[in-house]
This record gives sequence, C-alpha cells and structure tokens, in this order.
Amino acid sequence: MGGNGKHRWIFSFYQRSNSSSSPKQSKTLPPHEFLCPISGSLMFDPVVIPSGQSFDRISIQVCRDLGFTPTLQDGSTPDFSTIIPNLAIKTTILAWCRDHHAQDPAPPDYSSVEKIVLSKIPEQTSSRLTSGPDIRVSERELLKAVAENPPVLFSHAVTEIGPSVNSRLLCSTSTSSSSDESVIVTASSPYTPLPLSTRPACFSASGSSSSSTEITLSETPNLKSQSSSSLEEQELVLKLKSSDIFEQETGLVLLRKITRTKEEVRVSLCSTRLLSALRSLITSRYSVVQTNAIASLVNLSLEKSNKVVIVRSGFVPLLIDALKAGSSEAQEHAAGALFSLALEDDNKMAIGVLGALQPLLHALRSESERTQHDSALALYHLSLIQSNRVKLVKLGAVLTLLSMVKSGDSASRVLLVLCNLAACPEGKSAMLDANAVAILVGMLRESELVCKATRENCVAALFALSHGSMRFKGLAKEARAVEVLREVEERGSERAKDKAKRILQIMKDRKEDEDDEIDWEAALESGGLSRTRYRVGKDDFAANSSDF
Repeated sequence: MGGNGKHRWIFSFYQRSNSSSSPKQSKTLPPHEFLCPISGSLMFDPVVIPSGQSFDRISIQVCRDLGFTPTLQDGSTPDFSTIIPNLAIKTTILAWCRDHHAQDPAPPDYSSVEKIVLSKIPEQTSSRLTSGPDIRVSERELLKAVAENPPVLFSHAVTEIGPSVNSRLLCSTSTSSSSDESVIVTASSPYTPLPLSTRPACFSASGSSSSSTEITLSETPNLKSQSSSSLEEQELVLKLKSSDIFEQETGLVLLRKITRTKEEVRVSLCSTRLLSALRSLITSRYSVVQTNAIASLVNLSLEKSNKVVIVRSGFVPLLIDALKAGSSEAQEHAAGALFSLALEDDNKMAIGVLGALQPLLHALRSESERTQHDSALALYHLSLIQSNRVKLVKLGAVLTLLSMVKSGDSASRVLLVLCNLAACPEGKSAMLDANAVAILVGMLRESELVCKATRENCVAALFALSHGSMRFKGLAKEARAVEVLREVEERGSERAKDKAKRILQIMKDRKEDEDDEIDWEAALESGGLSRTRYRVGKDDFAANSSDF
C-alpha cells in the first residue's frame, strides 16, 4: 500500500508540475475590431475594403462565390469589389495573442465559413442559391436594376455646363476666421496640444455674394414648401440621379447651399440613397459636377455622426483619386474632405490603410494654399496613431517635411506632423538621422524671420525629440541649442517658454548623470598607465606591442 501511495503521490505531483508549467490560456475576450464581422472569429488574413472595414479574406471569398452581400450590424452593406491586405491589424492581433497567452488565429475552413454565410442569407434567397435556375440571385437583381434604370448614352454636348456655372459655386473662396472654429486639440502624444481649425479651408459659414445666376430655394418651390427632410432628400436624389448634366449640377449646388446654411439637416440628408447618388457624381468627367459633389460631401462631413458613415460608404478612394488627378478646385475640396474625416478617431486607420498618406504628402507642395493647409492638418490628425506614423516614415516623409521646413513652405503646419512623428521611435530615429535638431535650432536662431506659431512648433518638435533619446544631447550641443533655448525661455511665448525650460532641464539632468560616472581615463592616468596603450585601434596596438 505504501508503494502504491508513493506512486500515486509521484503521479499527482507530475500532473501538478505539468499544469503549472504550461502557459495559462487567457480568458480575456479579444477586442471587437479583431473579429471578422461575418464569421465572428479572430481574423487570420484580414483585408480592408474601400469603406475602411476589415474582414477575413476567406469570408469575402465565400460571399463572392455565393453572390451574397451581407447586411452588417450597423445597417451598412459592404463593397467587396476591392480588398487590400491589412497588415497593421494583423500584426496587432498577433501581438494581442502573444501578450494574452492566446493561440494565434488558425486558418478558417471554407466549408465552415460557407455554413455561417448561408445561415445569414434570408430563406427565399437561400432557396434561389441552392435550387433555383442557372441565374444567381445577384444576377437577377442586377438584371432587374438594369431594366428599371437603363443606361444613358450622351451622344451630344448640349447638356454640357458652360462657364457661367462657376458663378453658382456656393462654397466660399475665403477661409473662415471665426473664433468658434478653433479648438484645443489634445493629441495622443502630449507634445502637440495646439490650437487647430476643425473645419476645412474650403468651407465658410458665410454665404457667397448674391448673383443673378445663383440657384436658391425660391427657384425650387417644391423644396421650399416641404418641411419634411425625407421629401427634401427625395427631391435632391432625383436631381442627382438625373441623366441631364445640368439637372445634376442644379441639385448639387442646391445640396451645397442647404448643407452649408442648415446645419440641422446634415444628418438627415446623409442617407444611403443620397450618398450613393453623390458617390457616382464624384467620379464624373465634368469637372464642375465633380467639384460640387466633393464640396457637398465636405459640408456633410462636418457633422461628427456623419464622418464614419461617409468613410464606410466608400468615399475615401474616390477622394484620393480626385486629390491626385482632379482640377485645382476639386483637389482643394478633396483635401478638405480628408481632413474633416480624419478628425474622427475611428476613421484614422482606415484612411491610412486605403492609401491617403502619399497623395496628402504630395499635396503639401500644391500651388493652392487651401490644399496645402488642409493636407497638412489631415496628415497631422492621421499621424496621431502609431500605424500611420510608421507608414509615413517608410514613405520618406521625414526628409520631405524637413526640406519644407528649411524652405519655409507651410513650416508651422508641417512642424505639427513632425511633432507627431518624433513621438514614435521610428520617426525620432529618422529625424535625428536627417539632422532635424540642427534644422530646428537654426529656425529658432532666425526668430526674426519666422512667425510665432513656427517658433512654438519648433520648440515642441525639439521637446518631442529630447525624450528617451541619448543622441539628442550630443546633437543639440553641436547645434549650440542651449543658448537658443535660453533665449526662448526668456522672450518666447508661454507655451514655448515652458517647453524650452523642460528641454534644458532634461539636458542638465543627463549632464549630471554623466558627471557621476567613473572617469576611467583619469583612473588610468593616476595609475601611471598611458591611455594610448589601451586603445583598441590596430595601429595603436602595433605601435605599443613592444611594451608587452
């Protein structure tokens, strides 16, 4: 019995040892954004669609094969026409699994996902898919839609808008200077809490001057008499979907006026039907139509509740195309729309993944002051998240931005982006390698030639670089930054004084730490040994080899 008890004790100890040595599985539920909206499981191969939403690649493939477009929990229907690998969220998912001792997501089984998708398909649709004729349900719906809305062939130029329509554009050309359009933006980084405009430069709350050709509500009595927003929306959608280009232009100009002057209707007009009609007009080859469509989108995007809806409706790729190849005025409004949409935290990653960063960087050198302004602020807000900072560094943004600072092109706004990049290790390293400290100190030294905002932003960028960098002190010493920072501490603005004082304190603390270290050279000298005898250079070693 004793032996059996001993064996049982050894066996139970072995069990306890094995259980204690195995990693504990996390009971923490993964964040909602890590789960595929269709399968509900951790995404193995996440991809992003034009609306900015991420799905597992296999789920989209199954939906395509079945000819089915699901309706998501927020009521939207995703567009699976274009997918882009979402490496940022894939890396984040794997890091979360590692930190929480959870298993990495496994490759999903096609048949399992197919069962999940089939369970989401309505019964009548499912029966068509499984036992219907040769034509799928999606093709039936397509044929029905084509029958109801036959394609329009424009065989003549009678409907082309003449030059007079430019006088009807209702998005004012002057940047609003109202004080209530500026707020203190608290970034995720503590280094750049700066006052920034929250409205694009192409938007103005004040109406344009009256003109005989201006389209007003009095010209559309049906709209004026209707108090219901749904009737107002219906009338606008009919105009926007008209086959007559002039009718489209009339509807767009009216939409711009309503959404500019009536803030309360922006939410009600941001419907699926109206956005669908607006999306098709942003791709119009008529520049006036495209410009008005993008300007209307800018007005709709001013409401916070509309921002995510617009991005998920697939407008970001269209805005990027307009920023690349649109007319000068269309580019202004496209930059303004991206800036407005980037204010919403839930949009930042999607806009970056969909490829807006490179065109926005290029737009910083635009001939239009408005395009420069809104592109810089869009980049500032997009660079508040780590994934976009890393993307910008890989795109070579640091050298581009620093060259603009040296030339004085939009320096104060460009410095905002550099402040954010300096807050991440990759950006800080790239800036130090590109001699950013000397460039920024040089800007401060020429304080008479730069504005107050530029000086403040230079100090803010230096403050961001000084944190957690052993290289900063040496580079600052070479650039003779101490004397410049002391001058800022004495004569600068309150914000600049505070940051200059903290930079000087950081440099002082590091100097004291270095003074407390053992002076090995002095110790060697005191022992009567020559410093040169212990150099590791090949020449020195050969020269002193006879001493041994």
